[in-house]
Amino acid sequence: MRGKTILLVEDDRNDEMLTIRALKSNNISSDVVVARDGVEALDYLFATGTYAGRDTRVMPEVVLLDLKLPKLDGLEVLARMRTDERTRMLPVVILTSSKEERDLMDSYRLGANSYVRKPVDFSQFSKAVGQVGLYWLVLNEAPPKVHGRSS
Repeated sequence: MRGKTILLVEDDRNDEMLTIRALKSNNISSDVVVARDGVEALDYLFATGTYAGRDTRVMPEVVLLDLKLPKLDGLEVLARMRTDERTRMLPVVILTSSKEERDLMDSYRLGANSYVRKPVDFSQFSKAVGQVGLYWLVLNEAPPKVHGRSS
């Protein structure tokens, strides 16, 4: 799984640390790029701001997106991703502690590929993140044009 990148959009440093630890404990050795707010996530994806000049032909394999974020919330990030050709088909997994049905419905309405509630217990959290990582990085086959390759 080397060479594959995960974009983790998470403002809580504890959840960030737990997610990275869970990926490692499940032998997912992908590079993890962390964006701590919605603006930073979009800057990374579209090579603007501090990420100006980044090669946008190289996209993360999957985006793990929290909903409750500073500056720009996760639903707005998702909406903007789905309106841009470069990120329209990029897999997005909502990884949130929200139990609001509206968040679930809005996430899917805006084009989320999956919605995972963060378990409170670390062992359950680790297992959930591991399953998400294995599915999106190993089992799932992304469309070739997501990564700048031709069919």
